[in-house]
Amino acid sequence: MKILLDTNVILDAVAARKPWNAEAEQVFFLAANNMVEAFITASSATDLYYLIRKHLHSHEEAKKVMAKLYDLFGILDVTQEDCTNALHSDMKDYEDAVAAQSAFRKGMEYIVTRNMSDYRQSAVEAVDPEALLNMIQSLV
Repeated sequence: MKILLDTNVILDAVAARKPWNAEAEQVFFLAANNMVEAFITASSATDLYYLIRKHLHSHEEAKKVMAKLYDLFGILDVTQEDCTNALHSDMKDYEDAVAAQSAFRKGMEYIVTRNMSDYRQSAVEAVDPEALLNMIQSLV
């Protein structure tokens, strides 16, 4: 199963944001154990670095976390076509529209997010971490 992780799910795990961190960490576990192929977008990588550095108050520590994320997750490129298509989509949040376009182009099965409403118009179905975990559990 190929999934795109939204920035909020990554931050929930990395920053131990309660009450969402437990499920986000379980999604990381699925990726680490090759039970899912998990990805982030290249554009979210810069946002993640900025937010993680701010959280940790350290450039060097943020780089270490990002390196671990890059080992765990693949990175989807974001093309000019993705950006242009996002402009013409019905999605209200442009950043999410770009992620959805990239996910669609790269054949992702799900976008895993806590902000389900942001992805209502996405061509790739959005699920929250709990729903993903339930899907995986039902396959085992």
